[in-house]
Amino acid sequence: MDDAVARLQVLSTQMSLERGEEHCFVTGKDYTFSSKANAPTTELYPDKTGGCGSQDIFVHPAVLPNGQRIKLLKTLLSSACERDCYYCPFRAGRDTRRATFQPEEFARLFVMLAQKGIAEGMFLSSGMIGGGIRTQDKLLDTADILRNKLSFHGYLHLKIMPGAERAQVERAMHLADRVSVNLEAPNTARLAKLAPHKEFIEELLQPLKWVDEIRRTQPGHRGWNGHWPSSVTQFVAGGACESDLELLTATDYLYRHLGLRRAYFSSFNPIPNTPLENQPPTPPIREHRLYQASFLLRDYGFNLEELPFEADGQLPVQSDPKQAWAHVNLAERPVEVNRAERHELLRVPGIGLKGAEAILRSRRQAKLRDLSALRALGILVGRAAPFLLLDGKRAAYQPILF
Repeated sequence: MDDAVARLQVLSTQMSLERGEEHCFVTGKDYTFSSKANAPTTELYPDKTGGCGSQDIFVHPAVLPNGQRIKLLKTLLSSACERDCYYCPFRAGRDTRRATFQPEEFARLFVMLAQKGIAEGMFLSSGMIGGGIRTQDKLLDTADILRNKLSFHGYLHLKIMPGAERAQVERAMHLADRVSVNLEAPNTARLAKLAPHKEFIEELLQPLKWVDEIRRTQPGHRGWNGHWPSSVTQFVAGGACESDLELLTATDYLYRHLGLRRAYFSSFNPIPNTPLENQPPTPPIREHRLYQASFLLRDYGFNLEELPFEADGQLPVQSDPKQAWAHVNLAERPVEVNRAERHELLRVPGIGLKGAEAILRSRRQAKLRDLSALRALGILVGRAAPFLLLDGKRAAYQPILF
């Protein structure tokens, strides 16, 4: 058991240092979470997790789609990999420590951690050995043992390997609460600069299409716990010299046509002894702006054409995209709080999904006439006030200078 725990420490640490999978961005700082940590989390922005020399098993605080907070183990079944993706710390031929589990061994170790209260759910991925189909079988065997032999009913996020078959994708959807395929780049040309031996359409996009097709054509009760899993993807932002427009064009397509629950963006960071080791890292603010824009597309009714791209296809870094849009479109045409529809309220900076609903409920009782009433509803009035009318009048406010 000591050997198994040591291998899991290696894999969970490597997963954290990879800086890619669904991490949590908190006030611009990098946090390291272990099973002993009690650190803040947020469901609004992607995580960026740094590493430390601790021998703890890395277990991350996570927020599930239903809002539940759990301790999530993010790990690999194996860090051995035959692929040579240019940016990846686990690429074939790179001198790094490797560790591998067999499905039953790993499943039993995880259940032990769950029973001890160390982890409540798991995100499971793997390096590829013997091709995507063979690797996917090992991930599916692990999940099957967890669910059907060891009776684990908690949260399970399964990675779908490049080149997985349709039947494997469907089987993953019978076992997991969430499935993911990392597109890594927004299109074929950009993927060639990151992972020249991966095929964008056939290996990566096709499994996401199968996930959507299965959800649309088969009854939901066939999925785990009576419903089909959500699906997500991840892009390496800045690794292939792609523009924000390219990334968000792909994101918009996935949201609108393939039912994607969320796109994650991981800022490119050069890894020593990889082909891209001398390429500069992507500034964290770019990742932050990409998330803000993707939420406008997913939740706020914005179209891709409305996002404030600059001439080079990048988002402005000086202000968030909603604020930039409002300065052009709402500064001279402010929104009347007491008459606006929900979709109009959502266009105003400082008004989020919950805030818009709160306004709609409150104004059924009485007109909203001052900023204090909005502040009591949780509205960020310093951001919202320049773009609002309250009972036909602009409200006096203190402009935000910094």
